[in-house]
Amino acid sequence: MSRVEESIDVDVPVGVVYDQWTSFERFPEFMEGVEEVRQLDDTHAHWRTKIAGLSREFETEIVERVPDERVSWRTSSDNVKHTGTVSLQAIDGTRTRVRMTMDFQPTGFAEKAADKLGVLDRMVSGDLRRFKQFVESRGAGPDARGDGA
Repeated sequence: MSRVEESIDVDVPVGVVYDQWTSFERFPEFMEGVEEVRQLDDTHAHWRTKIAGLSREFETEIVERVPDERVSWRTSSDNVKHTGTVSLQAIDGTRTRVRMTMDFQPTGFAEKAADKLGVLDRMVSGDLRRFKQFVESRGAGPDARGDGA
């Protein structure tokens, strides 16, 4: 099992960050390689990804959700194995620290090689930078609230 841990500070309140992060269907707007996320119910989502030419479809299950603090998930498909947590910490009334931790099991030669080269670490770091731009561009006004799915 491999682990990725990254964090970033965003200039919006924790409630806005939480609402945007739990709008899973918006992930393709800032996550590299994520082509589609469909919310199936309150705790399940179907993902379609294409990373380094490798297409995958899988489902995730939300195993913990604490509003304005944390969202944890795990895959529920055999072909992709990972778990993760996004933790939120209010720095002050207008800034939030976003910390992502993911544990994953690379399968196959290409995934194992990408893991050794730190590809996922760079992708997660890039995704968090794009999330920062995404959420800050929406601001903290009434249009900033996500779907909160």
